[in-house]
Amino acid sequence: MIRYTLRCARGHEFESWFQSATAFDTLTARGAVSCIECGGTDVAKSLMAPAVASTAPRLESDPAHVRTIEALRREIEARSDYVGRDFAAEARRIHAGDVPQRMIHGEARLDEARALIEEGVPVAPLPFLPARKVN
Repeated sequence: MIRYTLRCARGHEFESWFQSATAFDTLTARGAVSCIECGGTDVAKSLMAPAVASTAPRLESDPAHVRTIEALRREIEARSDYVGRDFAAEARRIHAGDVPQRMIHGEARLDEARALIEEGVPVAPLPFLPARKVN
């Protein structure tokens, strides 16, 4: 069994289980998968992070990993400009060449991050929260 996060043409997101990836493809091709909110059958897989079982220790319980993430945070903060919640807009301006190219970090909602990726703007999530208070 495999669980997919799905999105319909109207933007509704929902999850569903399938016997296999092939089963999902077959059912969607036949129009047999429908949105739980609007009933639309134009659905596709949405961005998702796989749930992978691991026997490795969690990062927060391993001091070496915590030190590595803290070192990464210091390096990023030293080499880039913090733009806060203006991240998506500033990333677009840099990508379009409207402002000089530079490294930035900040905050974006999930829908903003998805839109940036779809537009071809090179972005990546960071494994830590911003050090600066935003409120």
